[in-house]
Amino acid sequence: MILGLVHEAVEAGARQSVVCAQISLSERTLERWREQGVGTDRRAGPHSQPANKLSALEEKRILELVNQAEFRDLSPKQIVPILAERGEYVGSEATIYRILRKAKQMRRRENSRPPTKRHAPKELAATGANQVWSWDITWLASSVRGLYYRAYMVLDVWSRKIVAAEVFEHESAEHSSILISQACMEFGVVAGQLALHADNGGPMKASTMLATLQALGVACSFSRPGVSNDNPFSESAFRTMKYRPNYPDRPFASLEEARTWVREFVHWYNTRHRHSAIGFVTPDERHFGRDATILARRRVTYSAARRRHPLRWSKNSRPWNSPAVVKLNPVEATAARATA
Repeated sequence: MILGLVHEAVEAGARQSVVCAQISLSERTLERWREQGVGTDRRAGPHSQPANKLSALEEKRILELVNQAEFRDLSPKQIVPILAERGEYVGSEATIYRILRKAKQMRRRENSRPPTKRHAPKELAATGANQVWSWDITWLASSVRGLYYRAYMVLDVWSRKIVAAEVFEHESAEHSSILISQACMEFGVVAGQLALHADNGGPMKASTMLATLQALGVACSFSRPGVSNDNPFSESAFRTMKYRPNYPDRPFASLEEARTWVREFVHWYNTRHRHSAIGFVTPDERHFGRDATILARRRVTYSAARRRHPLRWSKNSRPWNSPAVVKLNPVEATAARATA
């Protein structure tokens, strides 16, 4: 029957390779069936279970684990590093995703939106902390309709650490100048050491702010007008903040309440949030050089797990490392987009 349908399609003008692709059949198999005089589909799939397949008990344990209160708001990409630090290995992210999909629990664990592409005109590269910072302002709803508080946030691009954050009632170049000055003093930034990237908002390009940066010896970098994606690190941090499970579902009742919540978020983000772009360590661990020990401990855990279950790895184990260089608006990515 299969041979007859393929022959009919080819006679009607279709290419044999296209017809075989549509029915998931290789042309070599088609030719073999013709030689053997077989007209029916004899594909039955594998006759044995994979040697490295998880048992039903192991799958049940993984499902119970990811649904515990500690992990139910985290994705497998966050769960696996936490377990690795504790010396535990239950499976890869792909395995956990497959089990969740099988249990019909494959859905986002936060009110997130699909990621967007980042476009940037200028490259800044950081090989260590306090070399490149980015900053921006986001609005926080107040209890008065139409009025918003302004949350200022300064982020170290290399470590992702929030080095300064505060909430004000209004946008002001004076506020931003004081915030940047205090951050530079706290982290011992000297003239010529730091580049600061921002968008084209008023507080970013006001004369007061530019004069402060010049006095501090901080180089300026700005996004293209109207292109928020030129400042992806700050935008990503704001996205993480506003899609946190505990982000208030009602406006902030007062300025002090908004400041308290932002301070708690900054503490969580810097000390507890394992950032995917820096090897799933926290920004504080990366900023202050504690990440090397943590990543080495994960590598030991995975090496031991591979020795116990070698069949579960078809390729090399995860390296558990973090990038040595972090680029803001990389030239190669911009060039690739221009030629695409």
